[in-house]
Amino acid sequence: MKDKSLKDRNLKIQIGLMVLIALLVGYFFGVNKVNYDWQNYKPQLQITSKEPPSGVIPVDFTPFWTVWQKLETSYYDKSKLNTQKMVNGAIEGMVQSIGDPYTLYLPPTQNTNFKQGLSGEFDGIGAELTLNGKQLIVIAPLIGSPADKAGLKAGDAIMAIDGQSTSGMDLNTAVDKIRGPKGTTVTLTVLHKGDKNPTDITITRDVITVKSVDGWVKPVSCSSGTCQVIDQSKATANGPYVAYIQLSQFGDNTNQEWTAVVNNIESQIKAGKQIKGVILDVRNNPGGYLTDATFIASEFLNQGAPVVTEDDGIPADKQTLYATRTGVFANTPVVVLINKGSASASEIVSGALRDNGRAKLVGETSFGKGTVQQAEDLGGGAGLHVTIAKWLTPNGTWVNGKGLTPDYTVALNPKDPSEDTQLEKAIEVLVQ
Repeated sequence: MKDKSLKDRNLKIQIGLMVLIALLVGYFFGVNKVNYDWQNYKPQLQITSKEPPSGVIPVDFTPFWTVWQKLETSYYDKSKLNTQKMVNGAIEGMVQSIGDPYTLYLPPTQNTNFKQGLSGEFDGIGAELTLNGKQLIVIAPLIGSPADKAGLKAGDAIMAIDGQSTSGMDLNTAVDKIRGPKGTTVTLTVLHKGDKNPTDITITRDVITVKSVDGWVKPVSCSSGTCQVIDQSKATANGPYVAYIQLSQFGDNTNQEWTAVVNNIESQIKAGKQIKGVILDVRNNPGGYLTDATFIASEFLNQGAPVVTEDDGIPADKQTLYATRTGVFANTPVVVLINKGSASASEIVSGALRDNGRAKLVGETSFGKGTVQQAEDLGGGAGLHVTIAKWLTPNGTWVNGKGLTPDYTVALNPKDPSEDTQLEKAIEVLVQ
């Protein structure tokens, strides 16, 4: 009985040892097989070009694939490893390493948002943003937009979006978080210029339809050192009028809208109204197409007058763009309204008119964006904006980082937003 019991126990021990040995062998080969597989791992990406572009210095991509493999093997939540997002992130990091806030890689969603903005209709709050160093800054809220109505101002620093700090956040991510469907809300933690403490501003998103050009012709009056627009019923027979054109951006429909407004003003001039001059308002205009800037500037210049010079760093490639026609207002006095939200193409127009002796600038120092970007579609909906040149005014001024200083510096009255002291000064310059 004891012999049988001993045999059974020995048999169990032998079986146990065999199972243990099998497990150890399996583990050993399994681990070494995994290590061997990873040594020979080739990520399952569709590579359309195996060779580096012509003229590019060869780069060792070993660290890139090492990090890729470490994430694949070690990161605990494999559901977060979206290969396309990883590729997009790598491209964004490469572009951001240049340190130019205007050279951007735009994944499909952001690229669509950008194009919708230029087309004049999109869902969002209606504000143009940029990065100043690592700080998210408002270039300008679009006039009448939810951002404008909620109290967002040019130059505001956005510290947080829905409670998430913007420190270190790239521009594309910030725009994605701020934009959203009509009727939804976003809370921005904003530090106004001159304030010590940030303020939370909750904005309800809406469909932003941007009409880039608007204008009117109205009678004006000056008394006791103040000039302002007056009611038509108070106008005298030979009283002065001014034409006013508000240009909010340079987009897809700008030239068409501009022509319609100018034709209307021209018809009123022909009807006998004594127009003292034209006020061009590019306050809070964040810019847009360079060709549109040349088209607009040409309305106030004689054909062939210099508008802007593109400088890509190669002297032989430096190119000056000239007025394409003699404009309707080529011989009409002009005042341009600018502020810290006037950027890029609006600065090109302002600088061109002043340097050609055609206009005085009234308001506040402009934003100071003196570079030109080229936009390209990369396929799959993505896009790339690359700074290809800096631009100079006809007198050779580069406004980047410093802006245009107005001939007449006038601040708005913060206690009474309805009182447009800058417009009043512009009227005064034209009339007196």
